[in-house]
Amino acid sequence: MKKMLSLVFALVMLAAYSMPASAELKIGGDAQVRPRAQFQDVETPSGDDQEDDLKYMWRVRLNASADLGDGYFFKTLIAAERSDGVFSNENNYGNLATVGYANTENHDLDISQFYFGRMMENSHYMAGRMPLNSANNPVFDLTTYPFAPLEIPTYLINFDRVFGFNYGTKVGPGELNATLCILDNESGDDSPMEGDGLFNDGYALHLTYKTNIGDITIDPQLLAVLTNADVFASFFGSAYFPVYNDITPWTIGTNVAIPAGDTKLTLSGFYTACNDNDVEYDGYLFRVKAENGPIKAWIDYSSTNDESFGGDNDYNSMFVWAQYNYKVHESSMGSFTLSPTVRYYTAEIDSDWEYSRLRTELWATVTF
Repeated sequence: MKKMLSLVFALVMLAAYSMPASAELKIGGDAQVRPRAQFQDVETPSGDDQEDDLKYMWRVRLNASADLGDGYFFKTLIAAERSDGVFSNENNYGNLATVGYANTENHDLDISQFYFGRMMENSHYMAGRMPLNSANNPVFDLTTYPFAPLEIPTYLINFDRVFGFNYGTKVGPGELNATLCILDNESGDDSPMEGDGLFNDGYALHLTYKTNIGDITIDPQLLAVLTNADVFASFFGSAYFPVYNDITPWTIGTNVAIPAGDTKLTLSGFYTACNDNDVEYDGYLFRVKAENGPIKAWIDYSSTNDESFGGDNDYNSMFVWAQYNYKVHESSMGSFTLSPTVRYYTAEIDSDWEYSRLRTELWATVTF
């Protein structure tokens, strides 16, 4: 809490004492309370395990931005993440804290995103911990979590951002964006068994071209891991861990946004593959999403076949999200929204292992 108050105080002081010749720092944010009922079922050859739970979750996030003039800008997101620096069940997934024993849960605010750059008439560039918009674009989900790409893991676990360098420019009727992503930082050992010295870290290139064909918007994409990196998996829906190390998968696909009267329909399709260091798998993800006023819903389906190290395993999963947003209050100073939400996830491995989870939630959110 002391760390959180220090960050808030520092931001307020920066805004209050900005001189006329300095950039104006704009501060906003949101706070949320989220009761969640969860119903979980795991079926394995050894038996059936069911678990029901009621949780109370919450979060506070602060946004700050500065216009430096001539198109130069700075933006940051202050939010709670993990305290141990690794993937774990103690992670504040989605920047959310869960009320713990004697209200002792940890929710220290820290720098989750920061990036700066320049926006010009026909191009832009930026660098830092940049947002991915991964809740609406599953290309990183399928690449990084090929065996469990559903339920927006990049948004929840990786906090919807990646460190990298981005450049975008207008090409023809659309915009071409190229982002060099730094996925991880490995040791600098330079030997056949240990790595590649300076280039032992995990680098990926994300290319996307967004354009309109009439009223339809498409954004064909390529996400290619250039140097050795890890991919992750989730079994039993909670513990995320590396499943394969030092590989170079690639993913292609697109999102297609189609207006249909008052409804915005989005279709997404992505394919991923890897054949590297005895690791061989391929898979796909399809999404159908509809938005109409306060209602948003989508359904995902994914299937991945893994033939690594002479094996043959099939991973299939489905995810459904439905949400209604009711504006209790809205003004130029902020808003208060109630959002009943339903999330259903099911997965199976070779029909021998089946997992299902239903979550019903009520989001109470204020923005300011």
